[in-house]
Amino acid sequence: MVIWALWLDGKLCFSTGSTSRKARNLAANPNCVMCTADAAEAVILEGAIEHERDVTLIREFLRLYEKKYKFDMSGMADDLLRLKEPVFRLRPKVAFGMWERKFSTTATRWIFA
Repeated sequence: MVIWALWLDGKLCFSTGSTSRKARNLAANPNCVMCTADAAEAVILEGAIEHERDVTLIREFLRLYEKKYKFDMSGMADDLLRLKEPVFRLRPKVAFGMWERKFSTTATRWIFA
């Protein structure tokens, strides 16, 4: 599933409606793999999804999200800030980086503690 996300406080953060298929799938199984859209210069993250409950970070998420995607979040902001709708964060456990053009010498794996 394609999502818009951003890095915040060392985690990949995103939001989706609490009744969406994504949210229901994550409630059943919080383990997740996410990757960039550009397969030729891929970054792949494996980890577990958590709910962000820090309102200060959610405020920052809203500000950065609007700036990055030029998308008005005002219609959703109150529900996100009141924790009625979720902001999720992926805490990476493993990441892979691959540059297709130089795969044999650039493929990299990181493990997060």
